[in-house]
Amino acid sequence: MTRVVSLVPSLTEAVAVSLPGALVGATDWCSHPADLDVVRIGGTKNPKVDRIVRLAPDLVVANEEENRELDLAALREAGIEVLVTEVRDVPGAFRELERMLGACGADTRPRWLDEAEAAWAELPAPDRRTRAIVPIWRRPWMVLGRDTFAGDVLARLGVDNVYAGHDERYPRIPPAELRAAAPDLVVLPDEPYRFTAADGPDAFENVPCALVDGRQLTWYGPSLAEAPGRLSEALRQAACRAA
Repeated sequence: MTRVVSLVPSLTEAVAVSLPGALVGATDWCSHPADLDVVRIGGTKNPKVDRIVRLAPDLVVANEEENRELDLAALREAGIEVLVTEVRDVPGAFRELERMLGACGADTRPRWLDEAEAAWAELPAPDRRTRAIVPIWRRPWMVLGRDTFAGDVLARLGVDNVYAGHDERYPRIPPAELRAAAPDLVVLPDEPYRFTAADGPDAFENVPCALVDGRQLTWYGPSLAEAPGRLSEALRQAACRAA
């Protein structure tokens, strides 16, 4: 069996669910599956390269956005094969997951991947479109910009990112400018920054806020199967509160 170390929480879940026993190491932030029992190798941005090398994996799976090229280069220099995924939209997530799982030793496509792809393919057309700002951090405020997986997820659910045309993928935007953009909605995920209901009125007075599970919005793995339903419900509840 291929020995795999994952540097990305969503890829960790995908490997663990699809190939039980293949995963030998994962980051401290890899929280799914809940019973995951592997060696922890540090964070996504600061993995302990020496610990990974000692695990002698056949493959390390990473992501061009989540992980630093400096760390990936160090692993390659140590003779370890590294597979780097690039995920910017929902179709790309399915392609990269299939490619990654194949490299990890999967000889068949897992059922959850078929179910996830079907869930997104069967989405009904949105009744109306909503302009939204999607913060990912505060102090300073940072939001989703152009060409992001989470932005594509929301667009397929009828939510248009106000900053989708920004030059940067994760721009820093002053609160006054965020308010001036006059969004219909603010989408507040609970990761990477753990936004709560108290964070909305602070910067977005009189604008409805949808608190969403960051795993549903930003993870590309088994959670993709339930993400359309759960995100749509969170958006619906925000709309009802605003009515």
